[in-house]
Amino acid sequence: MANVTIYTRQLCGFCTAAKRLLDRKGIAYVEHDASFDPALKREMIQKANGRATFPQIFVGDTHVGGCDDLMAMERAGKLDALLAA
Repeated sequence: MANVTIYTRQLCGFCTAAKRLLDRKGIAYVEHDASFDPALKREMIQKANGRATFPQIFVGDTHVGGCDDLMAMERAGKLDALLAA
C-alpha cells in the first residue's frame, strides 16, 4: 500500500470530504495541517507544482491534486490501483 500524504487547513470542507473518502476506503494517511504554518504551506505549494488550494493529496511520489481530483479518480476506478502500487 502506498504512503498517502494530505495537506489540509482547518474548516475546509474539501479537506474533510477527501479524508472521509480515504477513511471509508480504510486508507491510512499522514495529515499536515498548514492552517497556521506558512513554511508548511510553501512546502505544499512547491511539491504541488504551484497549486495553493486545499487539500493537496499525494500518493507516494504522485501528486493526485485536490479533493475534486481524488473524487474523479475514485469515480473512474483508478484510485484503488494507485493506492495499491
